[in-house]
Amino acid sequence: MYINILCVTFIDNQADTMATRAKEFPQCAFRQTLDVLEGKWKFAIIHSLLLHRKLRFKELERDVAGITARMLVKELKLLEAHGIVRREAYATVPPTVEYSLTECGRSLLPVVEAIQVWGEQNKAVIQSKAG
Repeated sequence: MYINILCVTFIDNQADTMATRAKEFPQCAFRQTLDVLEGKWKFAIIHSLLLHRKLRFKELERDVAGITARMLVKELKLLEAHGIVRREAYATVPPTVEYSLTECGRSLLPVVEAIQVWGEQNKAVIQSKAG
């Protein structure tokens, strides 16, 4: 419970920052999109949900290599708040929660595919700069 309160507070602060940026650039759809999809993990989560359609929390955590449970919770809440991810909770014991993409989230498929193609075309350059 305590961890959830801290996560919600942090997410609220980040949402406030994003709202401030949106006011600074009200007509710039590109900037608003970057504000929603920024960060290391959001595209990895979206990519995983595009591949698997529906995943439980632990399945998603295993599929997105390197992400911590705390970070996954934070990113899922932000994606849900922006209408990209749908969270379905079932009244079972233990509780079951499944995540999937909304129509808006599924519309990111061409973007994810374009990133994949770009990465494949520039693999040598990316690897040479990473090492």
